[in-house]
Amino acid sequence: MQQRMNMQQELPDLYGKMLELETAIAQTGLDKTIAELVKIRASQLNGCAFCLNMHTQDARRLGETEQRIHILPAWREAPFFSGEERAALALTEAVTRLEAHGVPDEIYEESIIRFGKSGTAALIMALVAINGWNRIAIATRLMPV
Repeated sequence: MQQRMNMQQELPDLYGKMLELETAIAQTGLDKTIAELVKIRASQLNGCAFCLNMHTQDARRLGETEQRIHILPAWREAPFFSGEERAALALTEAVTRLEAHGVPDEIYEESIIRFGKSGTAALIMALVAINGWNRIAIATRLMPV
């Protein structure tokens, strides 16, 4: 496969706005490890090789273990994730796979309990961003480096 286009070259101003969104999300105080875990999980669900490659490397730089990265698709059955991480991963799956009735109340409410309204808002924005990045990378066939 070959890359179809370089979005940054084609629409530098809009691409820059996506980068600004990432910077703003990082400034919300969302835990960096949780942010990387949800980026990895959303990218797994969407099948985005570029983002999986990038965010697994970023997670490792933060000290994330190979064990937790490899078991992430089965996080519900693994004892390695905190309550906050589980809430974030459940919200990730619900937002990424929006079903006919949206995000279930129990998943949303658990996120509010764990992160508060501002933290949940930051998490939702992070999920909007990674799902957008996944779609850009997949549509343009952005290759992992």
